[in-house]
Amino acid sequence: MTDSSGRPLAVFDLDNTLADTAHRQRFLERRPRDWDAFFAAAPQDPPIPEGVALALASARECEVVYLTGRPERCRRDTVEWLAAQGLPDGRLHMRRNDDRRPARRTKLEVLRRLARDRDVQVLVDDDELVCDDAERAGFTVVRARWTAPSGALRQAQEGEGRT
Repeated sequence: MTDSSGRPLAVFDLDNTLADTAHRQRFLERRPRDWDAFFAAAPQDPPIPEGVALALASARECEVVYLTGRPERCRRDTVEWLAAQGLPDGRLHMRRNDDRRPARRTKLEVLRRLARDRDVQVLVDDDELVCDDAERAGFTVVRARWTAPSGALRQAQEGEGRT
């Protein structure tokens, strides 16, 4: 159950922030990209210890919210993965299945909506463009640099609006 007591929000990205996607990058490196296989493999993502520890620590004083570019069709797998990792319960904001806008636009839109009613204490994300835009909009950002950057994933996030 989500705490709606008015505590500040700590907003966490999933892919390469809490979930290590390295084992499924191969599906984005081929042409055409195999999005179905990429997302089908997400339940096998190993957790990233640094991200999980930060989410657990944040939950002591904040309500944890998850903000991902994953499409809505992945909700069940994502909710089950979060629970299996022992991550805090929290609202999960996902991309509409047909939304192909860049991650930096979709995520900033959600952040601004969240900030209308609550203090967003921090955004934790690995996408440099998302982080840059969030900082410019006045949000405090922790850049999740605990995995190797993926050029294929970055192109997918920015150019194809897929994750």
